[in-house]
Amino acid sequence: MLVFTNKTQIKTCLETLNKKSLTLGFVPTMGALHQGHLSLVKEGLANNDFVIVSIFVNPTQFDNVEDLKKYPRTLESDTLLLETVSKNIFIYAPSVEDIYEGNTKADHFEFDGLEFEMEGKFRQGHFDGVGTIVKRLFEIVKPNNAYFGEKDFQQLTIIKKLVEKYHIPVKVIGCKIHREVNGLAMSSRNTRLKPNYKKAAPFIYKTLNEAKQKFGTKSANKVTEWVIKQFAKHRLLELEYFIIADTKTLKTVNRKSKTKTYRAFIAVYADDIRLIDNIALN
Repeated sequence: MLVFTNKTQIKTCLETLNKKSLTLGFVPTMGALHQGHLSLVKEGLANNDFVIVSIFVNPTQFDNVEDLKKYPRTLESDTLLLETVSKNIFIYAPSVEDIYEGNTKADHFEFDGLEFEMEGKFRQGHFDGVGTIVKRLFEIVKPNNAYFGEKDFQQLTIIKKLVEKYHIPVKVIGCKIHREVNGLAMSSRNTRLKPNYKKAAPFIYKTLNEAKQKFGTKSANKVTEWVIKQFAKHRLLELEYFIIADTKTLKTVNRKSKTKTYRAFIAVYADDIRLIDNIALN
């Protein structure tokens, strides 16, 4: 398996593929790969000749310095894991210098207000960092198709807006959330959960499912109040937010409409580990 650590190397390789008119799928990651990532890679392999997986912990999308320091970096085991899937995978694992060239700063983006909802309210500058790295990776890799998990649904929506506003010739494809047997959404951060918190964390998905059922007969405000009460009673998990939002605008819903689609979004602290999840409601 070929692992590239700078953009000159990867561009040279990809130029050869382009000359042969081979299609390229792209899965951007921050590493610490798990089965959720592999499901994106497999989707890419099923629909493209080759897949490139980027592994890069992007400093400009972290608003918490400690979270950036503690984020797992496991390139060797990530490579071994990808080798079990296919030989038609390339890895791009650049340094911060290779990506930012001495100026580790996020560009500013406007995503028509999508960036101010949910995660944007709690993580200052996060989506400027996301927009910066994804745009740069798209410019380096130039994929035909790019695959993102719906666990980060707001991010997925914003990346689609990025592609639209900057006329980037790539198709962005969202893939369903990959879950543990107990329902917990797969995340690289799950590896940092202490045993008692890992045991408690499936409560998040259980609550989302119950909220979905209640949404059929109750108002968005009533469902939100119910979720807040459930977490207020929980001994280990601390709710940061629960929001029911329009899937197009991501704005919080006050009154339901039969012509719109909605998702419930949640962020929870399990000790110092921040977990997010979401579920389609209709």
